[in-house]
Amino acid sequence: MNRSPHNWKEARRYQAWQRKQQGWPQRQIATALGVSEGAVSQWMTRAREGGADALRPRSPPGAPRRLTTEQLAQLPALLERGPEACGFRGQLWTRNRSTAVIQLTFGISYHPRHVGRLCRTIRWSPQKPARRARQRDDAAIARWREATWPALNRGRKPKGKPSSSSTNPDSLPCRASSAPMPR
Repeated sequence: MNRSPHNWKEARRYQAWQRKQQGWPQRQIATALGVSEGAVSQWMTRAREGGADALRPRSPPGAPRRLTTEQLAQLPALLERGPEACGFRGQLWTRNRSTAVIQLTFGISYHPRHVGRLCRTIRWSPQKPARRARQRDDAAIARWREATWPALNRGRKPKGKPSSSSTNPDSLPCRASSAPMPR
């Protein structure tokens, strides 16, 4: 082993490799380390093909992040200034607006959906303002709640006989039973 492990997962892989070198069967290694036999098999294949250094952690798949860590740290302060400070009308951040600000500030273009993921990464979740109609009349709403709503809430009273609908089980000529039907 050329180097010391950086985390417990890497240490576990190195332990598996050492035990394999000592002649342990993979099943016993898996039981001793609390992992599946398949995991031990994959580790041993990597170690046989690339040596013990192949057991080191691999970098995550996918393209590298385009925003640097420093730029990502600047983003919350930039968004906290508000959309109007960045030239937009209204107090609501949208993904498209955030995308435009990132493009103008850092020169990096992202798809708006990915900007939503970035905002979750930095735990930025501005709440939408309460939407109220400009012509809202609170006094008229209060009158409606006091006078009209109780009348509607009481419901209608049935007039005359109830309807005989084909979906009403009481209107069927004979009640359905669990007995088998004659053929």
